[in-house]
Amino acid sequence: MNLLKALATISGLTLVSRILAFTRDMLIASIFGAGIANDAYVLATRLPNLLRRMFAEGAFSQAFVPIFGEYNQRRGHEETKLLVDHVTTMLALILFVITLIGIFAAPVIIYLTAPGFIKDPAKFNLTVQMLRITSPYIFFISLVAVAAAILNTYNKFWVPAFAPILLNTCLIGGALWLTPHFEQPIVGLAWAWFIAGFVQLAFQIPFLKKIGMMPTIRMNWHDPGMWRVIKQMGPALFGVSISQISLILNTIIASFFVAGSVSWLYYADRLMEFPSGLLGAALGTILLPSLSKCFASNNMVEYSKLLDWGLRLTIMLALPSALALGMIAVPLLSTFFQRGAFTGSDVVMTSYALIGYSVGLIGILLVKILAPAFYAKQDIKTPVKIGIATLIATQALNGLFVYGLAWHHAGLALSIGLGACLNSAILYYFLRKRGIYLPEPDWAKFSIKITLALLALAITLWLGMGSEQSWLTSSGWSRIGRLTMLVVEGVVVYFAVLALLGFRPRDFSKRAIS
Repeated sequence: MNLLKALATISGLTLVSRILAFTRDMLIASIFGAGIANDAYVLATRLPNLLRRMFAEGAFSQAFVPIFGEYNQRRGHEETKLLVDHVTTMLALILFVITLIGIFAAPVIIYLTAPGFIKDPAKFNLTVQMLRITSPYIFFISLVAVAAAILNTYNKFWVPAFAPILLNTCLIGGALWLTPHFEQPIVGLAWAWFIAGFVQLAFQIPFLKKIGMMPTIRMNWHDPGMWRVIKQMGPALFGVSISQISLILNTIIASFFVAGSVSWLYYADRLMEFPSGLLGAALGTILLPSLSKCFASNNMVEYSKLLDWGLRLTIMLALPSALALGMIAVPLLSTFFQRGAFTGSDVVMTSYALIGYSVGLIGILLVKILAPAFYAKQDIKTPVKIGIATLIATQALNGLFVYGLAWHHAGLALSIGLGACLNSAILYYFLRKRGIYLPEPDWAKFSIKITLALLALAITLWLGMGSEQSWLTSSGWSRIGRLTMLVVEGVVVYFAVLALLGFRPRDFSKRAIS
């Protein structure tokens, strides 16, 4: 399989998912704005999502995929299937316990993660109610992540990439048809998350059966492969937790700011997830299985070439995305969200957070490429140590930006972005120092060409954007037309300059490791 085509497939499906996600967010913003109800909803759904990222897609994938890839390369189908059964059974038991904790300890969890909500009993109780409904989502979506890890190793990339489309379809349906049936309408969205988790899991089951990897309930406490995964999950969970702790701490801090601060950060993060999902998550998804197979076959030359390919693609696509998000933050936010209860003031406040996040987009995406280089070698401790240093640095930056300069929610976003840049820089340093990654030739020429294309893009956006006030006061259809033209002009100019400088799609073609 051509990895560039696989990337295009995943990115294409992710694009559809992101469009649906923006439709969902625009709908929710229009109905609920950025007030008390939406703050409660954001927190009630953020915590299960954090656990999903930490426990399933994060720690589990990092620990399981390299070992599963090793079994798939060196051992027969039966041994590999036994590993899947034993690991999935153990994971399901752990997830069941976590789900029960989320349901019964919801007041304590909200008290610890959003203490600022306590001063408003109605807001606190609403958040607790919704967290109890959304907690089972962690059970379903974590098993979805197990299925995704297996299917990605078999190069069935499109199936897991399609699952988020089902999530956003369920949430849009919930916003339109469930919310009117509840005394607190936003509670209907919490039930939509519950339904979405079940639907995503059910969708992947036929494909697991087709490749003979449908897990069955079997437990063997003496399976060495299962214990290898669990032992790797310990430091992996700690490592992923470090990056998520920054988000939790930011939520705690933001809960003390004026009403809407949590929502402003959320909507800025939603825009950031667009390039992050289209590129970073997609590249990380296809790289980890191939890197694991290279390591299992001791092909370190190809290992380094895969990393180089991923880094070039990331830099070529992430830098223009970061530049655009920072320069046209107000046009983007006003077009997507300014309607109904989401006002022009909300757009401006959210734009400050988006600009802060955009500074660190390149770091956020590079981490998704560089960290798998360690995970594939079953080295999780190094990224963990780097993550600890990043966490300390991020909180030090919070002290400067939030409390020293009083930038409030914008300072929180900037700290996260700069922390990600530091994280990626240290990961890169150790990959080079240990000889794991050796850059291919012509990086200097590559960098100069990218810089020239970025300058052309910046000039295009600056000339085409106009004043920010004009975006806040114009009609919805006018904003849509202007933004479409601006984005098309920027994309055409950037890639036209690259083409004139000699960039060709075939230069980025790469075969998957079978």
